Amino acid sequence: MAVEAIGHWTLPDSPYAMWTRGELDEYLRIPNDGTRVEVIGGEFVVSPAPVYAYGGILSDIQRGFECAWFADAAYPWRVVQTINLDLVEIGDGYIPDMVVVTKETDAERRAADVLSLHPHDVELVVEVTSSSNAHHDRRPIFGRQVKPTKWSGYARAGVPYYLLVDRDPRRSGVTLFGGPNRGEATYEVLGEWKFGDPVRLPEPFDVEISTEAWKAWSA
Repeated sequence: MAVEAIGHWTLPDSPYAMWTRGELDEYLRIPNDGTRVEVIGGEFVVSPAPVYAYGGILSDIQRGFECAWFADAAYPWRVVQTINLDLVEIGDGYIPDMVVVTKETDAERRAADVLSLHPHDVELVVEVTSSSNAHHDRRPIFGRQVKPTKWSGYARAGVPYYLLVDRDPRRSGVTLFGGPNRGEATYEVLGEWKFGDPVRLPEPFDVEISTEAWKAWSA
């Protein structure tokens, strides 16, 4: 079973600065096997490559958007998987499982061959949890010390919508967040679904996603 490990490193620059230059992976000698390095709350986090079922969920989400596009050539949204998202305002760097952008942004960023997108480029981010790092994708746990998560980072950066697919068997389901409060780094819950039920994302997306094959990870 994959587990998250925490270590202490002396870096030649801040994790965020090295991440934006594409140097952090090489410095940490990360293997080219799907392992991801992100900067969350100013600290670098290394996550193992996802399992097959994880990728299948992303394929199902992408298929939902592509079906909407095929049905209507004017459909304005495009999806991209595992692209760098530079949250420059808060000094974090994430690799969302999927982002949804306008077709104009998609065309422009492809033509420019950019290394990273920025929050203003993105309308929706999608994260699918893994057993090794699910806590990074969720709402922060409030206590004596609240550590930032990607959930709070996306909100602080003003990403309009966040779709969280949680595969934890204790809480499996899908949640759509929106209405980011940048000052408080929080979202409102806009919709919740159980695995097996179709997920209908409202306007501006107006897309239906099948979750029939989605299951929680093995305990």
